[in-house]
Amino acid sequence: MHPSHSTSPTITPMTFATFLFALLLLFPAFAVTASAEGPTGFSVHDLVSLDRLGDPQPSPDGTKVAFVVRSTDLEANGAKRDLWWVPTAGGEPQRLTTHDASDSTPRWSPDGSSLYFLSSRSGSSQVWRIPVATPGEAQQVTDLPLSVGGFEVSPSGDRLVVVQEVFIDCEDLDCTVKRLAETESAKTSGVLYDRLFVRHWDHWKDGRRNHIFSVKLSDDGKPATTGVDLSRGLDGDIPSKPFGGTAELAFSPDGETVVFSARTVTEEDGGGEAWSTDFDLWASPTDGSSPPVNFTPENRAWRTHPVFSPDGKTLAFAAMERPGYEADRLRIVLKDWNAENPAAGAERALTQDWDRSVRDFFFTPDGKSLFVNAQDTGHVRLFSVDVDSAEVRPLVSEGTVRSPKLAGDRLVFGLDHLSSPVDLYSIPADPQGEARDVAALDRLTDFNASRLEGVAFGESEQFSFPGWAGETVYGWVVKPANFEAGKKYPVAFLIHGGPQGSFSNNFHYRWNPQTYAGAGYAAVMIDFHGSTGYGQAFTDSIGKDWGGKPLVDLQKGLAWAVENYDFLDGDRVAALGASYGGYMINWIAGQWPDRFRALVNHDGVFDQRSMYYETEELWFPEWEQGGPYFRASENFEKHNPALFVDRWKTPMLVIHGELDYRVPVTQGLGAFTALQRQGIPSQFLYFPDENHWVLTPANSILWHDTVKEWLNRWTAP
Repeated sequence: MHPSHSTSPTITPMTFATFLFALLLLFPAFAVTASAEGPTGFSVHDLVSLDRLGDPQPSPDGTKVAFVVRSTDLEANGAKRDLWWVPTAGGEPQRLTTHDASDSTPRWSPDGSSLYFLSSRSGSSQVWRIPVATPGEAQQVTDLPLSVGGFEVSPSGDRLVVVQEVFIDCEDLDCTVKRLAETESAKTSGVLYDRLFVRHWDHWKDGRRNHIFSVKLSDDGKPATTGVDLSRGLDGDIPSKPFGGTAELAFSPDGETVVFSARTVTEEDGGGEAWSTDFDLWASPTDGSSPPVNFTPENRAWRTHPVFSPDGKTLAFAAMERPGYEADRLRIVLKDWNAENPAAGAERALTQDWDRSVRDFFFTPDGKSLFVNAQDTGHVRLFSVDVDSAEVRPLVSEGTVRSPKLAGDRLVFGLDHLSSPVDLYSIPADPQGEARDVAALDRLTDFNASRLEGVAFGESEQFSFPGWAGETVYGWVVKPANFEAGKKYPVAFLIHGGPQGSFSNNFHYRWNPQTYAGAGYAAVMIDFHGSTGYGQAFTDSIGKDWGGKPLVDLQKGLAWAVENYDFLDGDRVAALGASYGGYMINWIAGQWPDRFRALVNHDGVFDQRSMYYETEELWFPEWEQGGPYFRASENFEKHNPALFVDRWKTPMLVIHGELDYRVPVTQGLGAFTALQRQGIPSQFLYFPDENHWVLTPANSILWHDTVKEWLNRWTAP
């Protein structure tokens, strides 16, 4: 269950969207309107209409930062992406692309003369570029037979590495095109599988793999039409699916080698892709003159995110130690780089003694330090790490730092927190700098200022309390948007998924506590045992104990919050959760049935036995429960909600998407059957076109309105 990135749904029905917007007119009671006493509370309509900034890319000279702005098209029930840039020193952002097609993935040429990007304006996703000196009409750079899913520009500037989905036994791209056409025109629809991973996340597998291709740029300006498969012969996805990206590959500074991360299926491992986290690092010459070489073959755990030092003498990468455990701590490992024999270089775990799991990282220009962002005690902070001493120094102390990049003598990054969506900020690129809070950062953008004018956010506060076994556990409380001292407010008790996740200080586009604060609720969230950012032992502690320590933490955390915040009405509390949070809702229904007025279970595990045999990424339940169900059934059944439905009594809203293959829709139907058969007040909200998440704007609005109608129904005074 541990997803962390967004993906697009397969279906976006236009006529249904029109119906949903009409339906909203029937729910005026659930909107918070402005009054003479205060501004309008933040609502789902505000949430879905916000511009979303991402993928900041500084120019080689550090003077500009290109980035992507995702804007919502409510009428089309979708989104559009455009490129913008802003001066690093501050100034007015400028829009670079205005085409009807979506444009994304900005990447600079090494000399800064052009900005490359992905666009579907030619009918398929291809690479285009804009000349920087006189921005104007974009030029098409690739015209490949298949769509490009991602790309990076070589440091030498003469070629690209692009991502394409291909049948790995095909000799060229045209072969994949032909085979897809034959499948489309075939009269039969049956597909024969001989190993697991028949479906993954929200798609049935058809045999294609993500592979990376080296594309030589032409001197005459004509679009490139061919490429060389740098991952040829590998039965694996590069980048990984469904959420991997080009951060899983890196060019050497001389542009002659590409290093990438891949999990491959071989006869030796029994084809165990569905129960393996064995990602290795591979090296391939950029021109494809020889096959890729696995230079970490002894490793059986995850290795990814390769990054070269500026002088090319060191390769840094992120590595886990325990095979099969996707939530193991990611450490930064430094490897002496030998291009002739990549396996020969000595390795050193730089952050072995730092009990945090790294995210993004890159070297300083002198190679003496790395800048790193990592989850830490309810935030995602920015740090520097000294290469020699391994000393860790905080540079940004609060909020959620995203995609940090070096821009000349500045660091540029996205940052959001519980009261603000992502905007771009910068600080001096000084590894010895002092830690800064949000107020001390240099702000580069304020994209949603006009949309949020007159919109109230609830104040947030982090707290801690003695949880299971008296150990310190953290949580957050968010006040209602138009808070009045002396009043008591109903409580939305939000339970995060993962379970190795966190309700961090960030601005979420699906489970945002401000949407509850805007509707007159106080939100309370607990980072129970198993949560990330509090040390690896704390994260590990949920293993084989899904319904134990976390439930105790939730019970103690809610009791502590009600006792210490006098505005919380402890008699009017509803609990809500998704994924593992939905599992916990089902578990609460049988283990804590008298505490809540109502429950909301989104995509939650209902029956541990059937869940094991229905889900796709088997490494997850096998690690969490100590093995396959047929070998560790006692661990699965110990905390199985399906065994305790005779204790259920609390009204529950169940929500599930048909395209959810992580927690299949039958889990939601099972919970709804248990509720209905016992006469417990319940509803089932079904999305035929959504996966583990609800992504389309109209469906998101329907989700929020249905949930709030359910909460209002049961938490009224």
